[in-house]
Amino acid sequence: MRIAFGQSFDVPAGYLNTASIGIPPKVAVDGLTDAVRRWRSGADTPADFDADVRLARKAWGALIGVEESTVASGASVSQLMSLVATSIPDGTRVLAAEGDFTSVTFPFASQEHRGVTVTEVGLADLPSYVDRFDLVAVSVVQSATGAVVDLEALRDAATAAGTAVVLDVTQAAGWMPLKLDWADWVIGACYKWLMSARGAAWLAVKPEAFERTIPIAANWYAGEDPAATAYGLPLRLAPDARRFDLSPVWFSQLTAAVVVPWLASLDIEAVRDHCVGLADGLLVALGLAPQGSAIVSLDIPHAAEKLAAVGVKSSVRAGRARLACHLYNTAGDIESVLSALRD
Repeated sequence: MRIAFGQSFDVPAGYLNTASIGIPPKVAVDGLTDAVRRWRSGADTPADFDADVRLARKAWGALIGVEESTVASGASVSQLMSLVATSIPDGTRVLAAEGDFTSVTFPFASQEHRGVTVTEVGLADLPSYVDRFDLVAVSVVQSATGAVVDLEALRDAATAAGTAVVLDVTQAAGWMPLKLDWADWVIGACYKWLMSARGAAWLAVKPEAFERTIPIAANWYAGEDPAATAYGLPLRLAPDARRFDLSPVWFSQLTAAVVVPWLASLDIEAVRDHCVGLADGLLVALGLAPQGSAIVSLDIPHAAEKLAAVGVKSSVRAGRARLACHLYNTAGDIESVLSALRD
């Protein structure tokens, strides 16, 4: 058991795979265990989870610097990205980063029948292309490589050109300080750096983008009063971003309601310094340039096999070994990596 930032984690030595699956703090596991026990006897009602949905929604908004009223609750990045993709006009020209996660790009590429086009450029060059497009869709931190988009340059270019922006913060929120109230849409999932059970995701909608965002999954939970909007017409959706809600995945929301408020209460710059310090320290020790990210991508022959042989948990993305340093990782984890690769 490890203690990190005031919480206990049953994380094994050498676990550097948070970019795939985050390890929850003990308190979240205990809460989930209790919920499963109650489920066995039918002790809960759907309304018993509403407070969890509200807590997770508000805390996720705080992590990315937006108001609770602008945040919708969903289930996955692709589901929420598809909401944006189906809302854009016919013929929209979309700019994306080359090699970005397909939950960001596929929803827009699937709109080809409406004349929507998607053009990929290198991440570093992306801000310089913004004025040629109607919409930019990009991950703040690239899943495969850990590369970080220049948010300030992107914001300035989009503002000058009047280009809309949708950001995926799944690989950023939880370790990176963020203030994204300028973006039209911001989307993120719960089960990586937010260390919650998979099945919850959120969408922040800039108030100016409300009217051009279509609630294609409109349902009872998105109603102005969910207790009274389960049956019958007319359409009566919530006036704020709740109109884009999905009916919640209960256990995911329950764990997120424990973990995400805790993360939002931390000094996120201290979290960033810890995570990036480990990641950049690893790169420097290997004779590579630091990149200011919590994710490291290593193009070293047989790296994944060597790491697995000493018990280091990583993943392979784009043909490279990918390691992710979160707040529960230690210098000992990094030393295990170095020992394996040097040998």
